[in-house]
Amino acid sequence: MLGEIDKSVSVDGRDIRLKIGLLAPQAGGSVLIQSEDTAVLVTATRAEAREGIDFLPLIVDYEERLYAAGRIPGGFLRREGRPPERATLVSRLIDRPLRPLFPGWLRDDIQIVATTLSLDERVPPDVLAVTGASLATLVARIPFYGPMAGVRVGLIGDDFVINPTYQEIEQGDLDLVIAGSPDGVIMVEAGANQLPEQDIIEAIDFGYEVVRDLIQAQRDLMVELGIEPIQESPPEVDSTLETFISGRATDSVKQILTRFELAKPERDAALDEVKEMVKAAIAELPEDDPVRVAATAEPKAVGNTYKDITKKLMRRQIVEEGVRVDGRKLDEVRPIACRTGLLPSRVHGSALFQRGLTQVMSVVTLGTPGEAQELDDLHPDEEKRYMHHYNMPPYSVGETKPMRSPGRREIGHGALAERALFPVLPPKEQFPYVIRVVSEVLSSNGSTSMGSVCGSTLALMDAGVPIIKPVSGAAMGLIKEGEEVRILTDIQGIEDFLGDMDFKVAGTDKGITALQMDMKITGLTMDVIADAINQARPARMHILERMLAAIDKPRTELSPFAPRLLTIRIDPELIGLVIGPGGKTIKGITEQTGAKVDIEDDGTVTISAVDRDKAKMARGIIEGMTRKLSAGDVYVGRVTRIIPIGAFVEFLPSKEGMIHISQLADYRVGKVEDEVAVGDEVIVKVREIDSRGRINLTRLGIHPDEAAAAREAATQ
Repeated sequence: MLGEIDKSVSVDGRDIRLKIGLLAPQAGGSVLIQSEDTAVLVTATRAEAREGIDFLPLIVDYEERLYAAGRIPGGFLRREGRPPERATLVSRLIDRPLRPLFPGWLRDDIQIVATTLSLDERVPPDVLAVTGASLATLVARIPFYGPMAGVRVGLIGDDFVINPTYQEIEQGDLDLVIAGSPDGVIMVEAGANQLPEQDIIEAIDFGYEVVRDLIQAQRDLMVELGIEPIQESPPEVDSTLETFISGRATDSVKQILTRFELAKPERDAALDEVKEMVKAAIAELPEDDPVRVAATAEPKAVGNTYKDITKKLMRRQIVEEGVRVDGRKLDEVRPIACRTGLLPSRVHGSALFQRGLTQVMSVVTLGTPGEAQELDDLHPDEEKRYMHHYNMPPYSVGETKPMRSPGRREIGHGALAERALFPVLPPKEQFPYVIRVVSEVLSSNGSTSMGSVCGSTLALMDAGVPIIKPVSGAAMGLIKEGEEVRILTDIQGIEDFLGDMDFKVAGTDKGITALQMDMKITGLTMDVIADAINQARPARMHILERMLAAIDKPRTELSPFAPRLLTIRIDPELIGLVIGPGGKTIKGITEQTGAKVDIEDDGTVTISAVDRDKAKMARGIIEGMTRKLSAGDVYVGRVTRIIPIGAFVEFLPSKEGMIHISQLADYRVGKVEDEVAVGDEVIVKVREIDSRGRINLTRLGIHPDEAAAAREAATQ
């Protein structure tokens, strides 16, 4: 067992403490990483490989405990249940830079668990967990091409800030997380407020300088612990099978990869036919033939070897000839088609975006403020008024499999599209609707997340959402063979599957709103990253031009089936009056008018109904209940009841006053009934409000202009 070690690293003026040997002694490796009062326990555990596994079974889990922020979970059980969406996104954030750094031959079960034990609302725990995962893996002595570290970069004014607080992230124009290894940048995740490409490049470079410091700190700590980097040798590979398959398949695969007229299904079918031909040739060999023995020893050996050969040939074709499998140039975008108003107006907005064989339908729903998503996690935000959900059913790739709840991939892609579009949404004060966008992937051949961004921009404009600017996106790829590097624009499925990078860039004509870069190699230099970001811009502008040809600005009218919202402000002290005991008053308003009423703590009241007249009726009731009266105000009212000494008049919704018999006319009135009857419309003036809050009205001293103004106000 390791002795307890406590080491601090200064990062841009803030200390990060690394405690090893204190907690979780039976885990393979553990570290408590802490900054200010945020503390995350990260463990790494390795188990022996299971039989028949031909991939790295890495599991990364990020766990939130609400006690970390001094809170008790909601719900009936009062304990944490299914991980919230944000926890899933942090799990992905840890997984993505970690996975490429494990050797390709490793087949052992590996589990990384990061648990936030204490939360300082100034310090987000996610980037601490990324760095902690690297250190825990090193301590666990798992083969690993690290160390790896992650930092967040913010932009406050003109200055970059390392690991900004939640408040600084909210106030700034950039939220960028970068992770890197000794070989370079390995992961980027960013949201930005339409920042120019050069600003993004400088931010990544700025962050990687700090990443290098954290990498060196981990190396120093490993020396202090006496832990040498693990040098496990990869298993010996018998090249007999590869030689046999290569000799039988290479020429046929080359021909298929250069038949540019083939669509994806046709190309896949042709490649599968060659693979079956190879399998048949192996089956005809004697049982003791070394090739057949190697093929039968591992059920997936033939398929994996054939895939490796196909990968090499496709990559060589791109590097040496500069031609892709569909005949495009390296910087060429596939054909684009856009359509808006695809679905009937029962849905509030819809659009179809297709790029090559990738087809995404996005649908917009406009809701009331009360339909905002409530958040029950460690993040300071308590609700979301913009939600973007992504679905990718199996038929989109021509497969059949059970339909389950959204997985990590679906959650991640939805979050990326949400981040890309959030900066261009109108402020709540201008457009108080809650917005939900659902992107349905109907056909997938690469870059469905960026297809979701494009389709959703079109759908938002079709729904009449006054977005600041339209957003488009493109996915960039990479082929790296030795020193040769080729950047690919608008990658399709096979290029993503067999390539080295998936770099998604989204933004407006002004600048970038979202980035996401994932690698399959151990790192990239800043020069290559800068080239990829700059090469994405003309692709985005080309796509945006095609989108604007379908719809060039948001529609001026909402769907007739979308709720109509009216917003008013009342004195926060009167909120209880509108709600009533047990919600009785507000429920009565809803029953009477058919409108829905949402009230916020600051006194903002949002009234919604598909029929605007119903919303106006509810607004009138609430305004009447909360209006502060002054002596001399003139209203149109209706007599509700009569008593011997006067008549009661409702002159505002839920506002009633009495006209004393002496105030009914400028002469002596014998009986109230001689002047008014129940149901009569009368013009009244507020004479006084007594010490008990009773309203006394009069019909005397009302100027004709005042009466006319009151009648006009009553009709509005």
